[in-house]
Parts: sequence; C-alpha cells; structure tokens
Amino acid sequence: MKKIIVFLFFASILNGYSQKSKNIFSKDPIINLENFQKKRIYYGFYLGFNSYDFKIDYKSETPDILVNKTTGFNVGIVSDLKLQEYINLRFEPGLYYTKRDLNYPNFTNSNDALREVNSTYIHFPLLLKFSSLRTGNIRPYALGGFSATLNLSSNSKLVDDNLEQRFRVKAWTTNYELGFGIDLFSEYFIFSPSIRGVFGINDELIRDKDPNSPWTSNIESLKTRAVFINFTFH
Repeated sequence: MKKIIVFLFFASILNGYSQKSKNIFSKDPIINLENFQKKRIYYGFYLGFNSYDFKIDYKSETPDILVNKTTGFNVGIVSDLKLQEYINLRFEPGLYYTKRDLNYPNFTNSNDALREVNSTYIHFPLLLKFSSLRTGNIRPYALGGFSATLNLSSNSKLVDDNLEQRFRVKAWTTNYELGFGIDLFSEYFIFSPSIRGVFGINDELIRDKDPNSPWTSNIESLKTRAVFINFTFH
C-alpha cells in the first residue's frame, strides 16, 4: 500500500509536469525562470528511492554472504550556494529508510542463516554541483562530494551480538558520492531528477564477542554501497 501511494504521488506530479513539457522541449521555447540562476542562495526539497547494498571483503576464501536488497524511500531538503556561474555547493540532509537481508551460507538453521538489517539513516551530504551551459529550459549537471551518515538502527550500543540474533554495525559512517542529473525549468519551479552512487569509505561492521564467530570472524570489511534516485523541486 505504501509503494502504491508513493507511485500515485509521483505519477500525479509527472502528469502535471508533462503539461508544461511542450514548452521545455520545444524547438524555440519561452525561457522560464530566466533570472533564477543569478540567485546566490536558494532552497528546495527532494523525494526519491534508494537501493542499499553491502560490499563485503573476506579474510579467506569462502562462499559469499548473499545480500538481498529492497527499494527504500528518501526525503530531505536542499540548500544551494552559488560559488561560480557553473559551480554550486549543495547541502542535502535527508532521512533514508532501507532494508537488507544477509543470507549466510553453511547454516542448516534458517534463524542462524538470516540476518535482517533494517536501517534508518540521517544522511548529511556536502556536494559540488557542476552545471553545463543552459540550453533553453534544460541544464544537465554532474555532482560529487562526501557525506556522513548516522544509522539510527545500528544496534551499536547493544551488548547482544549475532549469538542472540543481533547484527551490529557502527552508528556513524563516511562516504563519497558521484552522480548526475538534469534541471528542467518550468514556469513556476525547477524539477531536477538525478541518480547518484554512494560508496562507503570505512568498515562498518562491529565484530561479535567470540573471535571465531561464524557471522563476523571471516569478514575483513563491510562497507555500504547504494544508489539514490531523487526528484528535487526548487
């Protein structure tokens, strides 16, 4: 039901936006929001989807832990500072929901083999946006930067570990991000769909108390990998 509501919400937005797309994509469009790019600071918000994964490196060769991914939901705000005509500094704090299931090999008991990793992230990205020349009402851009993430569901303060079916990761992680998008200038606002890859820098795993734990002992590092698809409105 939640996914249906989100789909209908985006469908209604895109349907309304398509009514104005004739002017945006026409051969000789009327230039919308012509002075918008002259603003020093502007704000907006975004909604979107995410797909989180883990990159797992092992100490010794072993059957891989399988990561089953789901589609999560993003919501956040945007503040944009113009540094130069084609370069902007963006801060995009947001709330991200996601879920991953880790399926461990070589377990006969399904309760031991499965670890559900439900995550609620507060994401703090600081990005540089590099825009191209504006053509009519279209302006592509690339962006990149670094981010810090607070995992509110990390279980990092718990004493219990995988022996008690508690999978633990660190509360704070750092990442670098790369992506691209396009600004579409309508009569009243700017609509910016974008896609971004997120790459964790530090090892997130908290090891079990038992140094020979079958869940954590052979893991050299566990790092976040994610793809964000955001729809931003200014």
